[in-house]
Order: sequence, then C-alpha cells, then structure tokens
Amino acid sequence: MTTYQGGRRAAPPRRRSRWFLAGGLVAGSLVAASAGFTGAAAVAADRDLPAASLSPARWADDHSGERDRGDAVEDRDHAREERRGGKPDGRPGRPGQGHHAEVAVPCDPAKLISALVRANAEGGAHLRLASKCTYELTHAFQQPDEYDGGIRDAREAADSAENPGDAEAPPRNPQHDRAGLPVIYHPISIRGEGATIVRGVHAEAFRFFTVRDGGELTLSDVVLRNGLSAAEGGSIHVVHGASAVVERTTIVDSTSLSAEGGGGGIFNDGHLVVIGSTFVDNHAAGTKGKGGGLLNGGVLSLETSQFRGNSAVAYGGGFANYRGAAEVHSSTFAGNNAAQGGGVASFSARTRVADTKVLGNTAQTGGGIANSDALIFLRGLEVRDNTATGNGGGISTFQGLVPLDDSVVSGNTARGSGGGIHAQKSNLLLRRSEIDRNHAVGAASTGGGVFASMGQVSLYSSRITGNVAIVKPGGLFVDKARVKVDDETDIIDNEPTNCEGSRVPVANCFR
Repeated sequence: MTTYQGGRRAAPPRRRSRWFLAGGLVAGSLVAASAGFTGAAAVAADRDLPAASLSPARWADDHSGERDRGDAVEDRDHAREERRGGKPDGRPGRPGQGHHAEVAVPCDPAKLISALVRANAEGGAHLRLASKCTYELTHAFQQPDEYDGGIRDAREAADSAENPGDAEAPPRNPQHDRAGLPVIYHPISIRGEGATIVRGVHAEAFRFFTVRDGGELTLSDVVLRNGLSAAEGGSIHVVHGASAVVERTTIVDSTSLSAEGGGGGIFNDGHLVVIGSTFVDNHAAGTKGKGGGLLNGGVLSLETSQFRGNSAVAYGGGFANYRGAAEVHSSTFAGNNAAQGGGVASFSARTRVADTKVLGNTAQTGGGIANSDALIFLRGLEVRDNTATGNGGGISTFQGLVPLDDSVVSGNTARGSGGGIHAQKSNLLLRRSEIDRNHAVGAASTGGGVFASMGQVSLYSSRITGNVAIVKPGGLFVDKARVKVDDETDIIDNEPTNCEGSRVPVANCFR
C-alpha cells in the first residue's frame, strides 16, 4: 500500500523468499517447522515445477534427472536464485533481498520517510542510510492502518479463549500505537552505515518501526534512540504475522508505557532474529511492564547481544519471554532491574539460554533469572553477583522445569532464601554445575546455595560449596520435595552446615 491518499500503485506479483518459507526464524529446537506438501509446493514454485512432481516417491528420481541435464540447467538455476535474493550455493537470502537495487537515502528525515513510502508502494526495497547521519523525527507519521485485520482478530480471539481474563482488558486505542516512520508492509532492508534515528526531545510519543502482517524488516548498523510508545515496543513492534532481523543495532533510552505489555526496546509477537545488538537504558514502565530491553511473545532467536541498564516494572529487566519461544546464545545481561528476573524472565513460555553471562542484576525475586509456569533450559551460563531483596539471588523458579547444565552460579545474594537458587513447585536438575559462594543474608534466610520446596531437585556431578546462610543449612535445604544426589556430587564447606537442618534428609551430604 501507499501511505499517501490517491497515490496507490499495484505492486508486481512477487514470490516469498525461501528464507521466510524455510522457517529460518524459528527458535532452534524449541519450535519444529513442518515440511510436508506445503514445503514441497514452495520448492516447486521456486523451480517452476508442478508440486505433484515433488512427492517423496519421485524426489530422488527428479534429482537424478537434474544431474544429467548438464551445467546449463545448473547455471540457469543459480542465476534465477541470485535474482530472487538467494545465494548461488543454495543458501536463502534475507528478507527484502529480492530484485530491488539499493537506494541511498540522503541525510534528511523527510527523505527517509519518502523512501519508505515508495518501498511500500513498490512491494519492497533495499535502503542505505547516509553514513553517521542523525535522522531526527519530530512527529508521528500519519497513515491509515489497512492491513492489520484478520490475523490480529484471530490471534486475540485465541488468546482470549486460552486466557479468559484477557477478554476483560480495555480495547486498544489506535492513537497509542503510532510510529515515526511508515509502517513496514513488505520486505524492506535498511543498512544504517552507523546512522542514528532519534525521536526529538519534545516530540509526541511514537516508536520508530511497526512491522505489520506480511512485512519483513532487515535492520543493520543503526542506532535507535529515545523511542517512546504508549503501547508495546518503545522502538520496534513486530506483530504476529510479521518478521524482522536486527543486526549490529543499538537501541538506547527507549520506553514502552503499555500497562500490560512492554518491550522498552523491542516487542516481538511474530518472528524475530537479533544478532550482535545492544540494548541500553530501555524501560518497560507500565504498571505491569515486561521486558525492559526486549519482550518476546512470538518466536525469537537472540545471539551475541548485550543488555545493560534496562528495567521493567514487573519482570524481565533485560529480556522477558512471555507466552513465546526463545533461544538465547552467547549474550550478556548486566546491571538490569525488575520486580522479578532482573536479567532474564521466562513466564508461561519456552526458553533456552546457552553460553551466556547474567551479571550484577537486581530484583525482588530472581535477581539474575526468574522462571514461572515455564520451561527454561540453561547451559554454559555464568550467573554471578546478582541480588534479590526476596528469594533467589541468582535464579528463582516457580512451577517450572529448570535443567542447569555446565554452569556456574556464584557470588549471588538473597535477603530471603536461596542465595544461589530458589525453587518452589519445580523440577530442578543440576548437571555438571557449580553453586558456590552465594549468600542468604536475611534474619530467617536458609539455603545459601539451593532452597527447594514442594517439587524435585536432582544433582549430578555437581558441587555446592562455600555458600552461607543465616539459618542452617547453608548448602542445600529441601522441604516437602524429592531429592537425589549422585555419588559424583560434592556438598561441602558450606556454613553453618551443608545439609543439616534440611526438612528432608539428603543422601550423600554430611553435616
């Protein structure tokens, strides 16, 4: 569509990229993409073949025939793939990588808006911003929102059916859901070249990008500063039927005022990949704000990124996964704050975090990480120097599954119980992990290393050492829960005791 009345122009027919069809944004092993006949039909469309010819029985025969056709056919296929934005080696292209030539955008916010209007009118574009330029936006871009109908209605109806309380929430106010730039409806890539897009100091509230159903945004090498949304997503909102890739981008000083939502930097309800990006001093400031840096309610892959100094009123000061599926790799969460989960929160969600550092965050519950009614798989983590004014200095889990593999939980402090880990009604598995030098410092605090109640805790080839609590035990406290400690696990040198004082006897633990 075009955002100018009377300027509508029909976009040429365009095939979806294989990158989108292949489910490249699905969060790893947490969400399995189905192939089936739809996938075969997509391949058939790319190769101009009838879908029926790609049945399993004929697939091998088709490929053996192709090998006999010679280099000319292979060259033709490679050329066709390159025209569609793919790579000659068969790897798919990114969103927005079609036949469009890259367009240089002068250092002028009006020119950037004009380029995006034209991109939507033409079904997509590659844009390159002026190097080191600052594009200052002083007011929200006015446009009708015509394409956001059926899929949002279906999603909200499904959410209301699953969560009846949501039906009582007040209706959304379209005036709260404004952006400073035209809505992304098509595959559009923006290469920032170190440019900054900023909301003016005295400007009305708006985010920068809204990616609507069918839209695909690729954003790289840009700074987004001072976004402010009365709805979700202080800088970027990716809706349920949309996708985005954010690379080497810094999002700073942005805020969501949504009472029930959040995502001070980004709110994702669709498919999102974040690589090598930085979230600094963003805030989910609503009464139940979630995800100070990033709130995920869709499918997310996050890697090699940093979250520093972000905050949320409710949970997930750095990052919150709420009713979504997320994979986090090789990232750092430091100095973030929330009521629950100062660094990371997983609530009613599926989350996997690997090779990641959670350092110096603060919360009432779960200073580093909070998990509730959810699955969170933790591997190769450093959870250090976090603080909870209540329970769970390093990690807190309530009614969840938490495997903790090959990780270190050290130097964390709780003024309640569970200086290292607090687990209630949860299945906690520690495998080849170290829980050491954590402290439970309140007058009635117990379980300096691990506190577990009304669930199950299992330890395999792990160590609980050097932890301290005011009330014994200082190592492992278990109440109304099953406990298993294998012969390769050490629970030693904790104060005032290792396991003595636990309400459930702990095998292979002495004193």
